Amino acid sequence: MASPISSLSCSSAALAVSPGTTAASSDANLRRSPWLSTVKVASFSQPSAMTRGKISCGATVPTAPTVAAPSQNKEGILGPKDFLHISDFDKDTILSILKRAGEVKALLKSGDRSFQPFKGKSMAMIFAKPSMRTRVSFETGFFLLGGHAIYLGPDDIQMGKREETRDVARVLSGYNDIIMARVFGHQDVLDLAKYASVPVINGLTDYNHPCQIMADALTMIEHIGQIENTKVVYVGDGNNIVHSWLLLASIVPFHFVCACPRGFEPDEKTVEKARSTGISKIEVTNDVKEAVKGADVIYSDVWASMGQKDEAEYRKQRFQGFQVDEALMEIAGPQAFFMHCLPAERGVEVTDGVIEAPKSIVFPQAENRMHAQNAIMLHLLGV
Repeated sequence: MASPISSLSCSSAALAVSPGTTAASSDANLRRSPWLSTVKVASFSQPSAMTRGKISCGATVPTAPTVAAPSQNKEGILGPKDFLHISDFDKDTILSILKRAGEVKALLKSGDRSFQPFKGKSMAMIFAKPSMRTRVSFETGFFLLGGHAIYLGPDDIQMGKREETRDVARVLSGYNDIIMARVFGHQDVLDLAKYASVPVINGLTDYNHPCQIMADALTMIEHIGQIENTKVVYVGDGNNIVHSWLLLASIVPFHFVCACPRGFEPDEKTVEKARSTGISKIEVTNDVKEAVKGADVIYSDVWASMGQKDEAEYRKQRFQGFQVDEALMEIAGPQAFFMHCLPAERGVEVTDGVIEAPKSIVFPQAENRMHAQNAIMLHLLGV
C-alpha cells in the first residue's frame, strides 16, 4: 500500500515573504504557503545570476576530526547508515530529504495525522548537552509520526565515563530503532555510530550541527525559493554552525562567507575541504561590512557557546564590530533575511530590532528543525 507521502506532488512553487511581513506574522505566511495549500514543494535548482565582490580570506585553527567511511545501512541500501555530516550524502539525496520535509510539514500543518510511519518504533535521545529546541523538535516530531522517544539526560548515561560508548551503542540498539545524540566531543558520535546497529543522528557536537543546517536550508527554500546560487554570510565565531555550512557548501553550490574576528576562524581543514570540491565560492574574512554586501541571508549565533561561558566577557571585547544590527542589515541590502540558530543573546551578537524586524525568519527557522529532522529520520529508517 503506497504511503500518503509517496503520492504528494511537486512543483516549482515557493513561499515568498513580502517586505512588509513581520517576524511575528512569518508563521502565518507559512501556513498559507504552496506547501500547505497544494502540498507542493519548492524547486531546488532555480537559476539565479549573481555577481559577488571578492573578499580576501585566511583561516587557521584546530583540525577536523577523522570521519568514518559510509557504511551499508540495515535495509541493505548502499549509503550512510547514519546522519553525522551533511557531506556524507550527495546533493540529490540532501535535496530529496528537504523536499520530503516540505511535504510532511504540509501534511502536519493541514491537521492530517494519518501518516504514522514510526508507529511501533522507539528512539533513544542522548543529551550530554541540554537543549530546548533539539529535545522538543525530535520528541514531538517522532511522536506526531507515530513513534515514541526516550530522553536520556546528562546524568542518565554519562557516556564514556560511567559506561563505554561502544557498550551504550549496542545496548540502546537492542531496545530502539534509531538513536539521536547531542554531545560535546565529535568522536563520541562517531564511536556511537560505529558500534550501533541502528541509525545514529548527530543532534550536535562541538564540531558540527547538521540537523540545524538542514532546517536552515529548508527555511531558505520556503522564503527565498532556493539554496543554490544564493549568498549566505555568517557573522560571528567560526564554530560548529560554520563547519556545517561549509560541509553543505561542499555538495550544494552557493556563496558562503564567514565574517569573524581574527583568531576565531573556522577549522582550516574543513574550509579547505569545502574549497577543494570547487562546488561553492567559500570565503573567510575579518571585514564584516564588506562581507554582507548583497547577501541573501545574514546568519548569527552566540559569541560564547555552551562550555565557553567563562570566556563570555573576553569574547564580547574581541567581537566588537561583529554585532548584527540595523545598520549592518542596511548595508546588506533590502533582499537580506536574518537567521539565527537560537538561543540568542539579544543586545550582544544581534539587536532586538533585527530579530523582530520584517526580514527576520528566525522563528520559522526554529520550527523547521522538527520538519527537517522528521525527513532525516524517514530517510534513515527507509520509510
